[in-house]
Amino acid sequence: MGVIGFGWMGRVHAQAYARVRHHFPDLGVVPQLVAVADDVPGRAEQAADQFGFASATTDWHRLLADPRVELVSVTAPNWLHRELGVAVAEAGRHLWIEKPVGTTVEDARAVAAAVATAGVQGTVGFNYRHVPAVALARRLVAAGEVGRVTHARFTFLSDYAAAPGGAFTWRYERARGGSGVLGDLASHAVDLVRHVLGAEIASVLADTAVFVPERLRPAGPTSGHTLVADGVPAQVENDDYVSALLRLSSGARVVLEASRVAVGEQNAYGFEVHGTAGRLAWDFRRMGELQVSSGPAPQDQAVSTLLVGPGAGDYAAFQPGPGNAMSYDDLKVVEARDALTSVATGAPHGAELVDAVRAATVLDALEASATAGGRVDVPTG
Repeated sequence: MGVIGFGWMGRVHAQAYARVRHHFPDLGVVPQLVAVADDVPGRAEQAADQFGFASATTDWHRLLADPRVELVSVTAPNWLHRELGVAVAEAGRHLWIEKPVGTTVEDARAVAAAVATAGVQGTVGFNYRHVPAVALARRLVAAGEVGRVTHARFTFLSDYAAAPGGAFTWRYERARGGSGVLGDLASHAVDLVRHVLGAEIASVLADTAVFVPERLRPAGPTSGHTLVADGVPAQVENDDYVSALLRLSSGARVVLEASRVAVGEQNAYGFEVHGTAGRLAWDFRRMGELQVSSGPAPQDQAVSTLLVGPGAGDYAAFQPGPGNAMSYDDLKVVEARDALTSVATGAPHGAELVDAVRAATVLDALEASATAGGRVDVPTG
């Protein structure tokens, strides 16, 4: 394995590779951490010391030239996804790339095309679909346990950009950060809508806003969501907030909301699904719980909180029984399993680049709707 970009997400990928055989001993392949690349001086070397990569470099071209590297994790910032994803595929290496796979739908399509042309495997980091409670919700919807889905609400709210003193980084630039909260958080929501409800998004009516229009550009490098007191003022170029009314191919209606400036909300990600015979609800902050209401009564029907356990998704690979907590990092271990299984079998497992392209197509429609002030059809095909 090689990892390009060793910020927080690069670290998560490295840990997932290290742990994957602990949880999936029948995987059939043994991942080896061969090379790491990061252009921040000293970061790759530190990663090699801590995680045991055989080599470290500031030049990702050298990583791709290493004949030992077979599968590459791309965990660099958004504006590098297209260049890196295409280069990995053209080098004949398999790819595990974080969402949103670039800053535009054209970027996502370019990476998908490169992977298809090269005949390699490509896995995308839509990790929330791997939550066992989410897997159970998807199964219940598909089995008709809540009847025909009529309407739903998907929310991704966070406060990581709520402080006006948050440093102006690539995340707030259009050219490097893309569409802001749409690519960062709404992309996950869009993927969950498709994954859980099993239907495509046919049209959108969206509204967007920038609530912190100016931030200070720091003099030196930063990591994470750093607060700064000094710097040159810079205008935020992409959106802090999006809300949208979605119409699905199934006829269901969905309210989607995402914010990076929601004071008092930390990773408040989840959904409510309403059908003609019941309701499902899930909150990432209570990851192992699924609220379920299902039965013959259209009124006054009871709601139960189900503690998911073995039999729901990949829960059994991590914990022996309900009530034992799983973590965000566990979801990335499942993704690592999917990426490695794709390579071992030659067939895609988990979220694929087609899912990234579809999500990016919806994000483009959301932006177009917000700009035009009206409903926009989502292109198909």
